[in-house]
Amino acid sequence: MDNDAQTGWPTRSLSRRTVLTTSAVGLAVPAVVAPGAAPRREAAAQDGTVKRVTVYAEALPGNLYGYGLAPGEATVPGPTFEVYEGDTLEITLVNNTDRRMSIHPHGVDYSTDSDGAPLNNSFNNPGETRVYTWRTRGMTGAGGGSRRFMPGSAGYWHYHDHAMGTDHGSLGVARGLYGALVVRRRGDLLPDRQFVAVFNEMSINNQVAPHTPIFEARLGQRVEWIAIGHGNQFHTFHLHAHRWADNRTGMLEGPADPSQVVDNKDLNPGSSFGFQVIAGDGVGPGAWMYHCHVQSHSETGMSGIFLVRNADGSMPPGAQDAVDRFRGHAHGTAGAAGRAPDRAQPHEHH
Repeated sequence: MDNDAQTGWPTRSLSRRTVLTTSAVGLAVPAVVAPGAAPRREAAAQDGTVKRVTVYAEALPGNLYGYGLAPGEATVPGPTFEVYEGDTLEITLVNNTDRRMSIHPHGVDYSTDSDGAPLNNSFNNPGETRVYTWRTRGMTGAGGGSRRFMPGSAGYWHYHDHAMGTDHGSLGVARGLYGALVVRRRGDLLPDRQFVAVFNEMSINNQVAPHTPIFEARLGQRVEWIAIGHGNQFHTFHLHAHRWADNRTGMLEGPADPSQVVDNKDLNPGSSFGFQVIAGDGVGPGAWMYHCHVQSHSETGMSGIFLVRNADGSMPPGAQDAVDRFRGHAHGTAGAAGRAPDRAQPHEHH
């Protein structure tokens, strides 16, 4: 199941989603789906499963770097990892670059030797292989008779280098060493399509328009967006014609759910969020923009297209013209989007 088709970088569509849970236990899928409706599929997995994956870090054209699941398959962003609360993800990272680098996660548990930070001597030297172990957990009672709960690991998180260039990995992050990490609760709805948009300095996935991704879905499909912020710039994420609840899943849990419904949300360095929408729900198919709503950022190339095709996969009227206009549009100068000084010397705090 190809859940991450995109156009823009690389030029061909790729599947970069790593649904490690499905390989272990499969999915619960209904036998009948109403015509035009998004399939309602619920996550199901065994408790405490250990998922193992080998990841390769490689240099890419354009002075970029990426993570991949096989030699020669590194991408920007890297593969999306998915686990359920209670699972452990064991990553064997192979450094096929000539630089020091690592892999550091957000939102999960790990020991200091899996921190991915030079502070804890946790990184890969050039050519080195190292195992990083990330653990997840569910909610637990706060204790003391309280009705409060300590949060678990479920959420839309991310991972990135923390060692290239400086002890904070500034060069690795600037050059594309990052990706999405999804921790689900059992019973969460699974998407038909999944997209990752990383706002990194003045770029999206280290590209500027018109080379930013064109994410595609069919009318009525359940689409999951994962938005990640990196770099030094503050952004907002806006999606045209679609909206979501500002909570863990993007869906309301009932009429009394107090979550604010939004179509624009802050996306700042180190932050991440995700949500699900039904493609074209209430508005129909078409070429819909997604972009940073800081006007100067959008003007200089931080925009892309969410292409909602007809349910049969055909192009709706006017959509191809919109895509052609986007590809031919003269955006302003974005400067050194996603680029950072090549600083390999030891880091010094000031």
